[in-house]
Amino acid sequence: MKLTVKFFARYREALGVDSVAVEGDFATVDDVRAHVLEMQAQRDGAEVLSEQNLMCARNEDLCQLDEPVVDGDEVAFFPTVTGG
Repeated sequence: MKLTVKFFARYREALGVDSVAVEGDFATVDDVRAHVLEMQAQRDGAEVLSEQNLMCARNEDLCQLDEPVVDGDEVAFFPTVTGG
């Protein structure tokens, strides 16, 4: 299975990339997150993907980490947004 993983806001800044292509056996968005975290483990800033409040989307629709993924999906990770 091939997926595109995008990073936004401070996640993009922390990881130093806008997106990565990944291949593997993924069942859920969380599996993708864990794979990218492992791929990026040697880089400073990778811990942002371990945050409890991380937000995610599958094919531009907000979702939870347990959302199933299929070949060709686009998964995105971004921090929660707060405002006043």
